[in-house]
This record gives sequence, C-alpha cells and structure tokens, in this order.
Amino acid sequence: MRNNREILLLIMFVFFGFTAGIISANEKTQTVPFKQESNNINVLTIEQFIALATTKDTVFEAILIDELALKYKKDFKLPAKDLVLSVKSEYDVFLGKDKEDPSATVSLSKLFPNAGTSLTAGYKSNPSFTSTTNASEFTFSISQPIAENAFGKSTRFYDQILGLEIDVAKHQIIEAYEDYMATIIGVYYDWYEAYANLRIGQSSYQENLKLLDNIKDREKSKIALPIDVNKVNIQVLAKKEKLSNLTEAYDRALNTLETAIRYEGSDKLIPKEPFIYSGKEVEFASEYKDFVDNSRTYQVLRLLEEKSSFEVDKNANELLPSINLLIGYKVEGDDFSIKNEDNMLYAGISMDWPIGEQVEEAEYETSKITLSKTRLTTKNTHFQLHTDLKNLHRQIIKEKEIIEIIEQKIELAKAVLVDETENYSFGKVTLNEFIQAVNTLDDNRFNKTLHSVEMRKLIVEWLRMTDQLIRKDPIVREEVR
Repeated sequence: MRNNREILLLIMFVFFGFTAGIISANEKTQTVPFKQESNNINVLTIEQFIALATTKDTVFEAILIDELALKYKKDFKLPAKDLVLSVKSEYDVFLGKDKEDPSATVSLSKLFPNAGTSLTAGYKSNPSFTSTTNASEFTFSISQPIAENAFGKSTRFYDQILGLEIDVAKHQIIEAYEDYMATIIGVYYDWYEAYANLRIGQSSYQENLKLLDNIKDREKSKIALPIDVNKVNIQVLAKKEKLSNLTEAYDRALNTLETAIRYEGSDKLIPKEPFIYSGKEVEFASEYKDFVDNSRTYQVLRLLEEKSSFEVDKNANELLPSINLLIGYKVEGDDFSIKNEDNMLYAGISMDWPIGEQVEEAEYETSKITLSKTRLTTKNTHFQLHTDLKNLHRQIIKEKEIIEIIEQKIELAKAVLVDETENYSFGKVTLNEFIQAVNTLDDNRFNKTLHSVEMRKLIVEWLRMTDQLIRKDPIVREEVR
C-alpha cells in the first residue's frame, strides 16, 4: 500500500509540475471530469485528458515504479557492512581411547566499508589428544588496508560510481516519462485532427449533396445537361469516399485515446480545439542557453563523464598491491573458561602482490579509453543537439508562416467560391470551374488543420527535447556512505 501511495503522489507531483510549466494564465481551464454538452456527448479538453491519462494509464505507473528499486541498488552492489556471526560445533570421538569431547568455534566479524577496516573476534575450543582438558582460545584482530583500497578508498570510489549510476537512472526515468507524455499529447492532437477533418468532410459531403439536388433540378428545367449531373454525382461519390476514410481515421484515433484514459463510459467523447502551445513563442538563443546550463540531458552527459573519470581512478587504485596492517590480541588456555591462560598481543603486515596484473592493467587502460570516448561523445552530442534544435526551431517558424498563408488562401477561396457560384448560376463559368472552386476551399481547410496540429506537435517536441515538458525538482546527489 505504501508503494502505491508513493507512486500516486509522484504521478500527481509530476503532472501538476507539468501543467504549471506549460499552461499560461489565459489558457488554463477547470479540470472538471467532463463538460456536459448534451445527454450523450461529452467534451474532453486536452487538460482533462492529460490529467486522466497520467492517473489511469498504467504505462505511466510502470515507468515511475522503476524509481522505487533504485534506493536498493547500493545495498546490492557495495560490500556488506553487516555484523556476521559464525558458529560451528562438532563432537569428536578418539578411536582407541575412552574419550568423547565436544568442540566449538564461534566468530563475530564486522566490516566498515568506507574505512576498509575489518574487525574479527573469535572463540575456539578443541579437545586435546594428549590431555584430559580442552584447549581453548580467544582472539581479536583488526585488519586495515593501506595500499589497494587504502582506508576504504576503492569502496568510496565504487560508492561514488554507483551514486552516479543511480542519478543517471533517475534522469532516464524522468526522460522516459517525458517521452511518453509527449506521445500521449500527440494522441490527443491526432484525435483532434481526425475530428476536425471529419467535420470538414461531413460539411463538404452535405454541401455537395445540395449541389447534386440543385443540378438535378436544373436538368429538369433543361438548364443543365445529363453530363453535368454525372459530373456532380462523381464529385459526391468522391466526397462520400473521403468521408468514409475520415470516419475510419477518427474511429482509430478515438480508440487510442479511450485506451489511454481507460475510458469505459457509453457517452460519446468529442475534443475541444487545444489552445495549449498554440501561442507558444520559441526564442532560440535564450532557451538553448538555459537548456545547455540546466537541462537533464546535459546533467546526464556530465554525470556520465564524471562516472568514467571515477572508473579510471578506481581501476588505478586496484593496480596497487594488497597490503594490510594487522593488530591482534590472543588468549590461550585450558577448558571452556580458558584457565591457565597465555596472553599475546601481536602486530604485523600481510601483502598480496600479483606479478603482472594482466586483467587489472587491461581494465585500467580500457577505462582511460572509455573516458576519452565519453568526452568525445559529449562534444558530438552537443553539436548534434544544437543542429537538431536549430532545425526544429526553423520548422516551427515555417509552420507558422504556412498557417498564415493558408488562412489567406481560405479567405480568398471563400470569396472565389461565392463569385463562381453566382457566375455558374448565370452560365458565365463551366461546371468544372465551379467544382474546382469547391475543392480548392476544401483542400485549404484540410491543410489548415494539418499544419495547425503539426505546429503544435513541433512545439511539444521542442519542449521535450529541451526538457521543459516535464518539470521536477533537481536530483540531489547522495553523500558517499
């Protein structure tokens, strides 16, 4: 239950951070469940859709739940600092002698990973072959590495590397959430585009049906020829075919949208034109600078470079010999209570120095190559992102220019159609010219919908690429344990 609550709170946090960052004051709408338009039709705004999708779409939950496992990663990978108790007991039978005695060994050990210090205390009691009493001893020792992993240096390197990996993973989870959020917004845009096209197709089909009725009346009055009726009939059938395709496209878009919000209602859903992003102005220079200085993308690049640098340091440290300082205390005596004890304090040194260290040397050299490659990748990524964002910015500008042109073309096409309608009624233009005027207006209306939605999608892509679509507090680096 606790994990479910954490996931729900994180979803709500990310969503409200998202809406606060992208909706201006004049664009906000109340996020009531649905705005009732009639008894069986509900208007679903894009803001309401996003709220429903982020709370009901289990894909979002699956992305966010990955973050819950990250807090255990260090516990899996770092050396255990548990207190370890080891107990061994056996019963010894001396063959040829009427003697049976128990033996026991108990030890307790503790590792302090960040210091590299290991403490061990042990008690051992063994039966003696020549004596009637057991020989017992108590030992206590301290081991401290002073070369490889000197005072826990390797462990601290590994801890820092794991911390960087966790930070990168957290950023990647947010990136995955943001990518899917962009996809979800695209679902609504596709639905709206299909709906707007369907409305245009329905209107065009009805207008052409009226034209067909009119031309049939003109034929009865001997004003139009049978060929004119056939031409308009072909036009109506073409519009009917177009309408069938538009209806199928709308149904597919609606099915995708209903899946995203897990909709199980019976009322028909219709979209409202999404004004979100429509007034967004992209200022390349300032937004790109902020992207380089503060974005998650560049934070990940810096983290990966820092991680590669730590890998080099860690592997260099592992080339050192394993040298441990040893300090211990030992008590030996008779019986389980250690009578007649002998006390001894000792100090010494142990060393393992592999000759050659072929594997460690290879790992060290490879990590240096990886660091160089990571730095080159960062530079290449920087130039590629700059190019991609400049091109994307230019596409947004182009779409805005095209929309302005299409709006002018629509106004002109409407005026032409009005004139051609009058001219055709007086026989000043042919039926073909009149039909062309009708189709020109329809084509421009379809084009305006296409480019309006495309412009909004490009702005969403700009926000996604510059890490502005999802806002979340900066990830705070954990202290080395």
